[in-house]
Amino acid sequence: MGVSSSALPPLIIVVPIAGACVLLLLGRIVGRRVIDALALLTAAATTALAGQLLVETGSGAVVTWSGGWDPGPQFTVGIVLVADRLGAALVLLIAVLATAALLFGWHYFDTLRAHYPALLLLFTAGMAGFALTGDLFDMFVFFELMSVAAYALTGREIEDPETVQGGLNFAVVNSLGAYLCLFGIGLLYARTGQLGLPQLSVALSRNAPDPVVPIAFGLIATGWLVKAAVVPFHFWLADAHAVAPSPVCVLFSGAMAPLGVYGVARVYWTVFDTVVPAPGVRRTLLVLALITAVLGTVMCVLQRHVKRLLAYSTIAHIGLFLLGVAMLSSDGIAASAVYLAGHATVKGALFLLAGILLARYRSLDEVHLHGRARRHRTAGVAFVLAALMLSGVPLSGTGFGKSLLEESVHSAALTILVVAVSALTGAAVLRVGLRVFFGLGRTPRPPAGEDETTGAHETPDADTPPGRIPVTMLAAVFTLLAVGVLCGIPGRFGSEIAAAAAEFCDHIGYRDRALTGAAPELSDLPEVAWTPHGVALGVLSTVAAITVALLGIYARNFLPRNVAQPAMLTGVRRGLHRLHSGHLGDYAAWLTLGCAAVVGSMWLG
Repeated sequence: MGVSSSALPPLIIVVPIAGACVLLLLGRIVGRRVIDALALLTAAATTALAGQLLVETGSGAVVTWSGGWDPGPQFTVGIVLVADRLGAALVLLIAVLATAALLFGWHYFDTLRAHYPALLLLFTAGMAGFALTGDLFDMFVFFELMSVAAYALTGREIEDPETVQGGLNFAVVNSLGAYLCLFGIGLLYARTGQLGLPQLSVALSRNAPDPVVPIAFGLIATGWLVKAAVVPFHFWLADAHAVAPSPVCVLFSGAMAPLGVYGVARVYWTVFDTVVPAPGVRRTLLVLALITAVLGTVMCVLQRHVKRLLAYSTIAHIGLFLLGVAMLSSDGIAASAVYLAGHATVKGALFLLAGILLARYRSLDEVHLHGRARRHRTAGVAFVLAALMLSGVPLSGTGFGKSLLEESVHSAALTILVVAVSALTGAAVLRVGLRVFFGLGRTPRPPAGEDETTGAHETPDADTPPGRIPVTMLAAVFTLLAVGVLCGIPGRFGSEIAAAAAEFCDHIGYRDRALTGAAPELSDLPEVAWTPHGVALGVLSTVAAITVALLGIYARNFLPRNVAQPAMLTGVRRGLHRLHSGHLGDYAAWLTLGCAAVVGSMWLG
């Protein structure tokens, strides 16, 4: 017997929570193989439910009022879950990443027993709930659920000072963002007496213009932007990625951080679209997107620590996702959605490959690892392929999303930025792959700055580092890469993304579907297809990435030292590393400054 469509959204949240509870109950009774099998089975079941939900949303959003409390004419009691195409697709992506992380982590931890998979399932449930809920306060609740699970997963090694620092920075900065978000929710509730997204839309559309509303949106957006690691709220992300288990980083970069961008877009389009001046929103998000993309790219290129390099690459791409949202159009939403899906799978594969290096060689230092992984050619091919996909090679999901983003920005300068960010981040990752897995170039000897973390002599994630790479690890890597390639094939995928983006931007349709069950016809669907211009720019960014990577490897062979490594570049490197000090007081100060700027810009309109 099939599951009814209205039961799917709550089941997708309940199944991983129930699975986590069962794992904790059985943790001291059954062996590790049973625990791992149950966790993987739970994640696979969640993936199957998410896939069925995505199919159901093809005929309209799936709306579920918890407890059967249907909305009344004057007020509502129940909490609504609204699964439209984009929300359901995001949940499916989260479930796929969680399944890949658990497959990679088969027999990964001895000492943590059931705690690791249970926390990972709770983390998955929190992210799924955040993507599906139609209630603003419940967004905050699921935000906190995924955050608490993420903090525990990050700081699991409490005896290690670096792990404690990374976990503490993550927890404190994100908690401050959560408080700001809660203040914004409180302001809205005081003004409207509502918390549901569709109910807030109705209430605000009936009220006279209120200067408090842009302030509330600014506070809520700041909370979500902290989770997205948008500059200047980004400092915690590299610290957390450096110490979190590699399979967990798959969900951090592939799902958790992008969910922050999704949260801003969801709340804006469903609640604030007609009550907060669009020029102020566009200006604010555009400036943040540009700064995030540029700083993330620069920091990525300068890293030696492989996981920090990948984390800063994530920050740069978060800037590109936010750039699509900043266009305030269905074209931009479609571009960001495709780019997000392609990036999540590729970055997930890269973090899993970093986990293999850490488990095998107890190091994540690009210099220390030079040529040491030559015998792992299969992993090396996967790493290079992922780097090329990250640079925007045609016929990949990242390349497709990049092409759509270039078409949606309608600006030559912004197009150049997208190409440059893709090329440089791809080049940094490709440089690592060619050096570590293929031994290209001489062993580099750059002096580590006094404030730089290199990643040499790291403690492995796994309790029992494998002598050879297990099949389950490589299976997870190549599965994610295959999904990343599939996201680059338009056809039915392109038409569904076009419909999803148009549906996402239709705030009246969202409200009507949630409150009355009406399903208005979609119009003005964006064009979601490869173009010759997009293919050409994809080839350009890929060639540029290869060129820059080879220059980074071989420049010292034929250029004088003062040209290959100028003193000014060394000064910039040290200055940026000192800016990312690891001190909570500094991070809190930047968060305060950023919040003031966001709220002020929204209020000025």
